[in-house]
Amino acid sequence: MRVFKEVQKFNQWWIQLVNLLLIGLLIYLCYSWYIKKDGVNEFGENGILIQLIVIGTIVLDLLLLYLIQLRTAIDEIGVHFQFFPFQFSKKTIRWTAMQQCYTRQYKPIKEFGGWGYRTKFGKGKAYNVKGNKGIQIVLLDGKKLLIGTQKVQDATAVINRFIQKQDEV
Repeated sequence: MRVFKEVQKFNQWWIQLVNLLLIGLLIYLCYSWYIKKDGVNEFGENGILIQLIVIGTIVLDLLLLYLIQLRTAIDEIGVHFQFFPFQFSKKTIRWTAMQQCYTRQYKPIKEFGGWGYRTKFGKGKAYNVKGNKGIQIVLLDGKKLLIGTQKVQDATAVINRFIQKQDEV
């Protein structure tokens, strides 16, 4: 394998269940407020504004969960990653800027406090969306970065290939 590419999303079954519950809540609220007219005046003068804020917040949360992607690529230049939509462009860590690069198993909650973009003193930064395996990068200045992956064997093969090439140079 010459190049490694992976796109991960928050698509775990329990997140889908939460999304379905939010959609159900949204349908119930819209039905209750706008068809049955229950609770329309419950919020006072700003009732419609508050209802629109509640609906908008739920819709934005659902959209955000479906939009979030962790995109990872490994090639002869280095490791590229993007946590879309929070990072609009890919970030690249060149092989020459790394002290170490390897795959490992980790404990997302214990080490980083969960999934997503995480920073923890002493542990470095983590970008992950699911699972407990990742690409660990140690930079020349000692800073650490972990990028989650579901394709550990493929990532390991490509990393070893390019690290071996760097050692030969």
